[in-house]
Amino acid sequence: MSALTQNVLWSPFADPAVLALTASPDYLSQEPAPLGGVSELRGSPQGSHAIHDNGTATQLLFLPGSEGSSSIAAVIPLDSQMLGRVEALVRFWRGQSKRPVPPDTRMTVQQRRRLRLMLRAADGRMNGATYRDIATVCYGIERVGATPWKTSSLRDTVIGLVRGGGAMIGGGYLGLLRHRTRS
Repeated sequence: MSALTQNVLWSPFADPAVLALTASPDYLSQEPAPLGGVSELRGSPQGSHAIHDNGTATQLLFLPGSEGSSSIAAVIPLDSQMLGRVEALVRFWRGQSKRPVPPDTRMTVQQRRRLRLMLRAADGRMNGATYRDIATVCYGIERVGATPWKTSSLRDTVIGLVRGGGAMIGGGYLGLLRHRTRS
């Protein structure tokens, strides 16, 4: 299968938006949890992974012993990624309840735009394009030609995009799966 057509299954350690589900204790709830739209389960040492499509694709991890349970509960560790996990659970629940699903806030529109530019710039550089060629593709020939190239702020921007894209390709993309925390 093409990488564009298959689902990517993440570990909940790498992606806090993966919902870990387990059988609900008898004293909490016995309401059945109808989960229509769940893809085929794929086993792993952690449990069984599946994609649930309720308008937004949510990755589920059924912990061992929960696959056949009629009533399920979400496991939310009290760690540094707790708020991201709660947000993912709210998005899942709202989709499951046929309510409007809020957008995923891990990346802003500006961050998504910069990420696209970084990956295009890194790809262009790996394929032999000059920084000026990359700037022309990203920003247009008029803007690139408006100032001398050696002193242009676009030159520094493109160099930064290429470096950032290389860092993403080298593993920095995993940081996109988590919310930024204030230091």
